[in-house]
This record gives sequence, C-alpha cells and structure tokens, in this order.
Amino acid sequence: MDPMMKMWVSFVGIGLMAIAAVLITLARYKTKGVFKMLVSSFAFLLLVIGGFLGLISIT
Repeated sequence: MDPMMKMWVSFVGIGLMAIAAVLITLARYKTKGVFKMLVSSFAFLLLVIGGFLGLISIT
C-alpha cells in the first residue's frame, strides 16, 4: 500500500474512533434501556473497526 493510501486509512480509523467516543458519551448520559445497549454496541463495533484500520495503516 502506498503512503498516501496508508494516510487515508489511518484518518478513517481515527475518525471512527472519535465517532465511537462521542456515541459512548451519548449512550451513557442521554439514553436508557435497549437503545442505550444498541448505541453502545454500535460504538464498540466502530471502535474495533477503527482499531483494525489503524493497525493496517502501520504495517
């Protein structure tokens, strides 16, 4: 993978992790019940994908 592509992959990974952090904060303070679980699960999925993209960008 060329350096420019690695840069864009890392930016997407960072963006997904930032969105995950915002969603976790939103789920923790503004939601209740099943919706809280769904938002938290989606945020965890974004965090895992972002971490995987970050790992790809450094190899």
